[in-house]
Amino acid sequence: MLPEPIQQSIDLFARLPGIGPKTAARLVFYLLRTRESGLSEKLGKALAALMEGTETCPVCFNMMSAGREACRICADPNRDRSLLCVVEEPLDVPALERTSGFLGLYHVLQGALSPVEGITPDDLKIKELVQRVGGGEVKEVILATNPSMEGDATAMYLQGQLGGMDVKVTRLARGLPMGGDLEYADQHTLLRALMGRQEMD
Repeated sequence: MLPEPIQQSIDLFARLPGIGPKTAARLVFYLLRTRESGLSEKLGKALAALMEGTETCPVCFNMMSAGREACRICADPNRDRSLLCVVEEPLDVPALERTSGFLGLYHVLQGALSPVEGITPDDLKIKELVQRVGGGEVKEVILATNPSMEGDATAMYLQGQLGGMDVKVTRLARGLPMGGDLEYADQHTLLRALMGRQEMD
């Protein structure tokens, strides 16, 4: 019923995570309604620049501007090279950087182990992590995978891979959020908070 360019655009938008067919249709028709503003053209140019202007850092596998030898974090001589924080996705890096509490380097796995989705260790940047740690410069690896079944499985697998090396392996603490009430916390969160309790100074 719809013209082919509209249907094709809806189908493409619907392939994005978190966007279903109805939201995709609303986005496409919004772009058509705002044709005079040039938003569609700007979006098209931005997407083309996104593909042409970015690439993966060959050191940590985070995203970086095209044409660089390494991302700005890996290239920063002031970063602590003995600390390596392992995350699942590139979006995890800015989240940790916003805390201003971590001054080491990162390693982006590009996902997490998931037998259901067919994601195996060979699909992730685990071999590269082991090689990096084997270089001897890294003294501590912080496993900052998500607190999910896949994240936990990935962290346990990485712990096994790094277990025989001369490196300290730690995991991000988990528990109650600041400002949260005990009565509203689920039992899994409470259990993690109990297991991760710390001695008061």
